[in-house]
Amino acid sequence: MSSKSGKWLNDGVKVISGENLDGNTPQSPGMSRASAINRATAGANKLWAGTVIIDANAKTGAHHHGELESIIYVVNGRARMRWGENLEYICEAGPGDFIYVPPFVPHQEINACAEKKLECIVVRSDQEPVVINLEIPAIEDPGETFWIDPIHADPNR
Repeated sequence: MSSKSGKWLNDGVKVISGENLDGNTPQSPGMSRASAINRATAGANKLWAGTVIIDANAKTGAHHHGELESIIYVVNGRARMRWGENLEYICEAGPGDFIYVPPFVPHQEINACAEKKLECIVVRSDQEPVVINLEIPAIEDPGETFWIDPIHADPNR
C-alpha cells in the first residue's frame, strides 16, 4: 500500500532527465562536463555522477584523486588510460566498458581517437573535485589540447 503524502514522495527515488543535466560545472578546453546526480539535483551526499564529452585527441596530465574512487563508463568512442608511478601501465576501453580508478592511483586520461569525441559517464565516491597534479612526465604528451580547470589544473604552474 502506498501513500502519496508519505515521506518517500519527496525523499525517495529521483529521475534526472538527460535533457536537464547541469552544465554549471568546471569546464575544460576540449572537454564538456555536466552534473546529473549531486546535492542540488538529487540530494545526494556521498556520490557525484555526470557526463563527460572529450574532444578528439584530448589528454590530461598525470594526476590522482586522493581518497576518491572513480568509475568511468564508456558510452561512445575509445578511452585510453595510463597509470602507475611512471604511467607505465596502459589499457583501453570502448563502448559498454567500465573503468575503475582506485584512490591515490597516478593516471592520465586520453581520448584514443584522433577523429571523434569520447562520451562517458563518470561516478565519484564524493562530490569534492579532488585532483592532485603530479610531476610525472606524461608518456603521452598532453599536447595542445590540455584539460585545464579547477579539477585538472595546469601542472606547470
